[in-house]
Amino acid sequence: MKAIMVVGTTSHAGKSSLVTGLCRLLWRKGWLVTPFKGQNMALNAYVTATGGEMGYAQALQAWGAKIAPRVEMNPILLKPQGNMTSQVIMKGEVVGVTNAKEYYENYFDKGWDNIKECLEILAQEFDLVVCEGAGSPAEINLKHRDLTNMRVAKHLNAETILVADIERGGVFAHIVGTLALLEPEERSLIKGIVINKFRGDVTILTPGIEWLENYTQIPVLGVIPWFDSALPSEDSLGLLDRTNHKKGYELKISVIKLPHISNFTDFDPLEAEDRVLIEYIEPYEQLGYPDAVIIPGTKTSIEDLEILQKTGMMTQIQEYVESGGTILGICGGFQMLGQIICDPDHLEGLAENCQGLDLLPIKTILKREKITRQREVFANYPQQGLPVDGYEIHQGYTEIIPSVGKQKKMNYFPIFDDDTLGIVNESKNVWGCYLHGIFDNGAWRRAWLNTLRQKRGLPSLPTGISNYRQQREELLDSLADLIEKHLDLESLFDNL
Repeated sequence: MKAIMVVGTTSHAGKSSLVTGLCRLLWRKGWLVTPFKGQNMALNAYVTATGGEMGYAQALQAWGAKIAPRVEMNPILLKPQGNMTSQVIMKGEVVGVTNAKEYYENYFDKGWDNIKECLEILAQEFDLVVCEGAGSPAEINLKHRDLTNMRVAKHLNAETILVADIERGGVFAHIVGTLALLEPEERSLIKGIVINKFRGDVTILTPGIEWLENYTQIPVLGVIPWFDSALPSEDSLGLLDRTNHKKGYELKISVIKLPHISNFTDFDPLEAEDRVLIEYIEPYEQLGYPDAVIIPGTKTSIEDLEILQKTGMMTQIQEYVESGGTILGICGGFQMLGQIICDPDHLEGLAENCQGLDLLPIKTILKREKITRQREVFANYPQQGLPVDGYEIHQGYTEIIPSVGKQKKMNYFPIFDDDTLGIVNESKNVWGCYLHGIFDNGAWRRAWLNTLRQKRGLPSLPTGISNYRQQREELLDSLADLIEKHLDLESLFDNL
C-alpha cells in the first residue's frame, strides 16, 4: 500500500490539519485516499454509520478525502477519564478501562495486531493511505510502546513528513532534536520538513531554512502561515487557540469548559455564525449574564459535576436560570441538568450518587452498556417538523421523574419525536439533549438562536440555510488551497 506519514515535533504541531489538507489535495489529483491514525487519545469522538466510535479528527480527514468515516481509520481510541485512566476503544467498541502501565502490558500486542489488520483492510479498497502520528515520535521513554508513529511508518515504508509548530518558539531546535533522537532507519523515512503556524514575513526565515536543509540534508517543503479557521480541534489543546475578539456579534454564548470536556466540536457551527460569540468559561470564573450557557459533553459527568459544586459554578448557573437565562446541556451536560446521577457500578469513581443542578426532572443511571449510534429525527422545538441528524455517545440512561414535574407545577416537552433524546421546559429556557452534532443542522441552529434573539428584541435570522457540512466543505477546500500554495509537494507525490 502506498503511504504518506505525518509526524510532529510536539503535540498540537498541526499534524491533523496537514493530513486533512493532504487528503483533499490527493482526492483532487484523482487518488482514492484514506486517512489513518493507529492510536488516538482524544475526547472528541464521532460515531460511524455502523455505530462504531472513532476520533473526530479522523472523521474530518475522511470527509477531506470525500469518503465516509469508518473505524478502520482509527483502530484504537483512548478516552481519558478520572483517576489517570482511559477507556480503551478498539475498532469502534469499548474493550476496557486501563492506566498507562496496564495498557502497555495488556493491550499493546493486541493493539498492534488491530492496527495491522485495519491497514490490510484499507489496502484492499484504497490506493493510498495518509497516516497521522501522535505527539512526538522521539519520546525516548515511550518509544518501546509507541503504536502510532514510526512503527507505522516503518511497517508501511511511508514517505514521512515532519511538521513543527513555530508558534511555540525554538522550531529549529525541535526539528533537529527530533531527528537526532530517531533511529537511522526511522530518520531515513523523513522526506520533508514543514514549518507550521508562521506569522509575519517568511523571508525572515530564509537563512534558518537554508541552514536547516544543509544541516539535516532534508528539504523543507514549505512554511504554512497561521490559518485562523473554524476547523475542529482534535483535543482541548485546540481551545487555547480560540479567541473571543469577534467584532459585530449580537449574541454571546458561554460554554462551560469542564475539566473532561468532550465533543466540543459540537460548537464549531456556532463559532461559524458571524453574529454569535462563543466564550469558554472555566468553572472557577464568573459566569456573568450571557445570552445562553451551554454545558457540553464530558467523559466523567459526576467528577465534573462535583467541580461545578466546589467552585460555585453550580450556584451561578442556578441563579442565572432562575433570573430567566437560557441553558442547554448536551450529553453529559444534559445529565447534569437533572436531579441526580447514579453510578452503581462505580464506572466513574467511588461516588455512587451525585446531586444535579435540579433544572430538569430527570434521573440518570450510568451503565456499562454504551450507546453509540447515528440518529435522524424530527424536531418538536424550537420549530416543529425540522429534520435533525446527529449521533449519540453515552453510558447514561436518563428517565423523567414525573412526580418532580407535578410537584413543581411545570410541564416538560420532548425536543424531538423520540422523547429519549431530550426535553425542554415550558418556559423554553432549559434545554437538554443527547444529540451530538445538533448545531450542524442549519435550520434547527438558526431556530434556536432566534429564541435568544427574540429575548433581545433582535430580528430573526433566516432558517432556510444549508447545514454546516457545506461550510465545512468550504473550509476543507480553503485548507487544501493553503497547503498547495505554500508547500512544494510534487517531489513527494512523484515518489508514490
